[in-house]
Amino acid sequence: MTTIESDLLECLKQGPPDTANGMKTNSVPHQQIRAMYDASTIRVYQAFSDEIADSALARGRFISPPFKMERMTWIKPSFLWMMYRAGWGFKDEGQKRILAIDITREGFEWALAHSCPSHPTENMSKEEWAKLKNASPVRIQWDPERDLFLQPLEYRTIQIGLGKEAVALYVQQWICKITDVTMLAHSIHALVEQHQDDEVRATLPLERQYPWSSNLR
Repeated sequence: MTTIESDLLECLKQGPPDTANGMKTNSVPHQQIRAMYDASTIRVYQAFSDEIADSALARGRFISPPFKMERMTWIKPSFLWMMYRAGWGFKDEGQKRILAIDITREGFEWALAHSCPSHPTENMSKEEWAKLKNASPVRIQWDPERDLFLQPLEYRTIQIGLGKEAVALYVQQWICKITDVTMLAHSIHALVEQHQDDEVRATLPLERQYPWSSNLR
């Protein structure tokens, strides 16, 4: 059993979430990083085509080609937001395979520390925005978290866009393990459609607040 799996079992022992949709809705900050993590790694999700997924799983890391190192790639700690983005793996051929990528916490926190918002603030000039973007290899975006029916919740979840410098670090240094969780996504989707709430609670990856205190816009 891996450390992350042990951590998940410990979370399950603490009982189910507060609501039937598997997500807590009370007293959650508007912006909060929530993820599965242990002392050394944190889990993020991405969705890819069969070609990219098979290549990554065979080698334990992303290989170019077919993975495109020159493009910004977005990692998501929220399982349900990934399900929303990829339609539980049924949305299109380019997102049919859901991968769980365990990366080092040092790498994850480097990304946060070297980030800027994906959009300029209201008081920022074009020149200031261009300068900030050029100096920041990572983008941060906050989107509404999703419930099991993929409907938006009141609070936000983080997406992290890795630019060229950060992609190189991600691929070459941060990745510890890649797991195909497509069948898990399909099985949870089937349980949701059958309104099997207890089974969903026992199967859904449980995410905890990540201890990152720096202010992220």
